[in-house]
Amino acid sequence: MSELIQPPRTPWGNFPDVLIHASESAVKQHPAYRAAKAGDDDEATALVLATFNTESVLELGRIAGGSKPTLVSAHALEQEGVNAIPEVFADRLGQFLGWPVDKGVIQINVVSHTGANGFWRLARQAEFDGPVQAGRIYVLVDDFVGMGGTLANMKGFIESRGGRVLAAVSLTGKPHSAKLAVSPERLHELRCKHGTELENWWIKRFAHAFDSLTESEARYLARTETADTIRNRITAAE
Repeated sequence: MSELIQPPRTPWGNFPDVLIHASESAVKQHPAYRAAKAGDDDEATALVLATFNTESVLELGRIAGGSKPTLVSAHALEQEGVNAIPEVFADRLGQFLGWPVDKGVIQINVVSHTGANGFWRLARQAEFDGPVQAGRIYVLVDDFVGMGGTLANMKGFIESRGGRVLAAVSLTGKPHSAKLAVSPERLHELRCKHGTELENWWIKRFAHAFDSLTESEARYLARTETADTIRNRITAAE
């Protein structure tokens, strides 16, 4: 097995649900989507302008109160190229809200999550690097939220460097994935289903316990029949 990827994760606390701007069909069936995903800034701009949701932006402003957080986007290398959507989306949010945009935090590995199953996403997690200003408040920006692992890892990276993540926003995603913080009920279900042995293995493998999973990750694991299946499928994906 290759060197283990163990991006830091931090406690969820009262982290709010991800603010999703548009439906998957509105974004993924837009004629500009494929080129934007492959790195075309002009097409990404067209896509963002077509699916930008003012109500979601106003809600983000309400969450921030009177503060002006720094927007930081998940730059991801896709099979076709560097995904242009998150950065363009962050720029548009910054223009609308008058907030600064930080482009220094970047994803440093290729995970190829687009179209991947849950075990692939769990095994091949996003890692980040770049300057973080201690004490600064950040808002995470991505183009899609599925299981939420990329946002969880970006939050963990920023907070492990002394920043504080206030919220997250995504251009699209699955509605049930908007909840990132794992619920006590889901955590109880997962631990009852698979016991402490799997959680101990998980801590060794990923350097965090089940309470740092996202709600969608925990649901996926809880719905998997056995702990052996989880371990085997993750090992195979690696």
